[in-house]
Amino acid sequence: MSLQWYDFVGLAGVAFVLGAFFLLQAGKLKGDSLGYQLANLFGAIFILISIFAAGPDFRDVISATIMQLAWIVISLYGLWRGLRSRFSRARSGGSSQPD
Repeated sequence: MSLQWYDFVGLAGVAFVLGAFFLLQAGKLKGDSLGYQLANLFGAIFILISIFAAGPDFRDVISATIMQLAWIVISLYGLWRGLRSRFSRARSGGSSQPD
């Protein structure tokens, strides 16, 4: 078994998602932090790239594809909420708690 470039991209994606989840559980990241959201977003994108770079039939990977697309959409929603909240706090005079 030899690994291809897309295998390394997929492994990096898995590392992003699992690393972010571990740091969340360890209390090192907040669920609404920019780092957490970006790690999930890039992790899902990398995993999706690795799935399709190998050239599978779409029917063979539909559940994995739906999972990664949902992860991307949820991460984008989290980023949007977090950025909106940051801008709102900045307009109202700042925040006493750094992210």
